[in-house]
Amino acid sequence: MFVIGAMLLIILALLSFGGLHFFSKPQRFMVYFDESIHGLDMGSAVKLRGVRVGRVADINVRYSAATNKSVVAVVCEFSRNMIVDDQGRPIDVSDRAKLQEMVDHGLRAQLGVVGFATGLLFVELDFRDPLQYPAGAPEPGAKHLVIPSLPSTISEYQASLTEILSNLKRVDFAGLSRNLNLTLATANEKLQGIDTVRLSEHWVKTADAIGAIVSDPQIKQTILNLNAAVNDLRTLVARLDTQVQPTSEQLAKTLEEAQKALAAFNAAATSARQFIASQNGIGEEGSRTLEQLREAAAAVQRLADYLERNPSALITGRRPE
Repeated sequence: MFVIGAMLLIILALLSFGGLHFFSKPQRFMVYFDESIHGLDMGSAVKLRGVRVGRVADINVRYSAATNKSVVAVVCEFSRNMIVDDQGRPIDVSDRAKLQEMVDHGLRAQLGVVGFATGLLFVELDFRDPLQYPAGAPEPGAKHLVIPSLPSTISEYQASLTEILSNLKRVDFAGLSRNLNLTLATANEKLQGIDTVRLSEHWVKTADAIGAIVSDPQIKQTILNLNAAVNDLRTLVARLDTQVQPTSEQLAKTLEEAQKALAAFNAAATSARQFIASQNGIGEEGSRTLEQLREAAAAVQRLADYLERNPSALITGRRPE
């Protein structure tokens, strides 16, 4: 009874791990991987969309002396009655023609990771676009049908990481550090070369000059006189428009030009006043400008007085001496 029990346990273990197939004839196929398969061993699972449909039966390395390249040949096998069609009928994967038909419809193999902690791999099958991932020509006289393989996600990550590291190696960090140090040193020299004390004194003097200009009562009186002259000139032109009857087209043009000149002069005075109020003067140049404005205001005042005494001068012009 002990011997019989041990034999039953061995048979159950072999059946559980897929070592023996007493009632099925599995169809074997070949997959060539051009990458490391560390973590894939004999007996590893073969899954289709996450469902175990077979196992890895054999692994070997094939080396070509002509090309000096090697690939890993993984022999896998399908279990029967694991794949069915859309009607629920089992697909006979033991038929090589049926398996070739599946390959023609895009059946491809790829390495999958069972767990990143363990590092174990399995063969993952899936249907892809055969136009995007074409299959090679069948090997004549081959013992097993070949299912084309795709690069695994791990290999793509490793290739991307290798490319990133190679790009980082080409970066001249030493040169960048030297340029940065040189830039900082140059900036420090420029900052140290600025005479901050003298600049501060200059700004203080400028502020004092601006304050003196703003507080000068002559500037305020000049603005008032300028506004008064403009108002007198506007009143005079309005009086001439109502009292002096235009006798010719020349008189109308003269009055129109006088009004335009008055508006421009008024705008200039307003702009000057706003500029002085906002900027608080601009030193000696501002004083000179204001002096000229004072003279212009006096001239306008004299013109207004003369026109008020001689309104016909707009028509006849100034009398000769």
